[in-house]
Amino acid sequence: MKKWIICAAVFCSTAAFAQTNTNVEGSKYQFTTIKNMDAYDVQNQGRTGTCWSFSGMSFLESEVLRNGKGQGLNLSEMYVVRKMYPLKANNFVRMHAKANFGEGGGFPDDILCLREYGLVPQSVYDGNRKKSYNHAEMESLLEGMVTKIGNTEGTINADWKRAFDGVLNAYMGDAPNKFDYNGKSYTPQSFAKELGLNADDYVLITSFTHHPYNSQFVLEVPDNWNWEKVYNVDMNDFTNIAENAIMNGYTIAWAADVSEKGFNFKEGLAIVPEKDWTDMSADEKKNAFLQPVQEKTITAELRQQAFDNYETQDDHGMHIVGMVKDQNGKKYFRVKNSWGTENFGQGYFYASLPYFQYKTTSYMVNKKALPADVAKKLGIK
Repeated sequence: MKKWIICAAVFCSTAAFAQTNTNVEGSKYQFTTIKNMDAYDVQNQGRTGTCWSFSGMSFLESEVLRNGKGQGLNLSEMYVVRKMYPLKANNFVRMHAKANFGEGGGFPDDILCLREYGLVPQSVYDGNRKKSYNHAEMESLLEGMVTKIGNTEGTINADWKRAFDGVLNAYMGDAPNKFDYNGKSYTPQSFAKELGLNADDYVLITSFTHHPYNSQFVLEVPDNWNWEKVYNVDMNDFTNIAENAIMNGYTIAWAADVSEKGFNFKEGLAIVPEKDWTDMSADEKKNAFLQPVQEKTITAELRQQAFDNYETQDDHGMHIVGMVKDQNGKKYFRVKNSWGTENFGQGYFYASLPYFQYKTTSYMVNKKALPADVAKKLGIK
C-alpha cells in the first residue's frame, strides 16, 4: 500500500458525526448511522507511501479507546516506518534485489512492530515531520543503496547496514529506546503493554478462490515483503466478519484498491455502479456521486478475476470505523482516511458494501470480532 497525496494539514480535528449525513454538498444521498466507533483526529501522510502505518496506528488507537485507555492518544506512525525500513532492506538484499522495497507496506508491518519493538506516542517521535511528510529523496537514496548491495558480486561489506541507518537517521532521526510520557518513563515495549495492546489479538482476512477456503496462505501482493499469511474465507464469511466486527464495537484496518472510477475521496464515496463507467455518459458519472445508484452484485468469480487481472491491487490502507445505510436501506462502511480533512467529510468517506466486497485485498480485525462459527472453522481461539 503506497498511495500518497499532497499534504494539506497534519493534525486536524474530526467533525462530530451526525445521525443523518451525506457525502458532499448538494448530494441526495442520505446516510443514517447504524453503528459508529470512536477514533482520534484525522492525520495526513503527505507525500509518502506510508498509508499502512497511518491506518494501522489509527486502528490501534481505536483498539485502545475501545478498552477505555489512552485518552488523547496519538501514536507515532513514523516510529513504525523507521523500524520497518531496516527489515525491508535486509530482506531485499537477501533476495538479491529481487524483492519489493520502498515506502509501501501492510498491516503485518504494524503488528510486527508492536510485537518486536513496541510503539511510541507522536509527541515523542515524529520522524522529523517539519511542515509535512515527504520521503521521496530519502527513499531514492535508500533504494539506490540496497539495489547496489543486492546486486553485489562476491562478498558483501557488512558495513552497509550502518550506512543505511545513517541515511534513515539523517532524514528521520533515530527511534527512541526510552522516553517520558505523561509523567512516567517507558520503553516502547512497556508503553504498548500499558496500552493493553497484544500483537496476537489480530488476524488478517481475505477471500480468493485460488487458495482453499478456511486455510491460510501468503497473500501475493508486492508490499507483503515479509510474506505474512492471511486467513482465506468464502465471500459470505468475508462480509459477515466485517459487519459482525462493526456491530460489536470493533473497527477494521482496511486494505483496498482505490484506483477505481467509483472511488472519489473528494466526493466522499466509493461505489461500484451496475453500469460500467466506460458505458456511462458524463451526466451519469457525475450523478452517481449525487444520488443512490444500482450497484453490481459482487461474486467470488468477479472478485477473483479483478485480482488476477491486476484490476484490484493493494493500493491503500484505511480505517473503517462505522456503518451507515442510505434512504434505500443499502449499507456503507464509514471510512477514516489519511489524506487530511479537505473533503466534505473532513477526512472521512463512505464505501458501499459492494465496493468493499469487490476491491478489498485484505483487512485486519481483532480475532474476538469473528463470529464464533467462523473462528471455529479457522481454528482461531
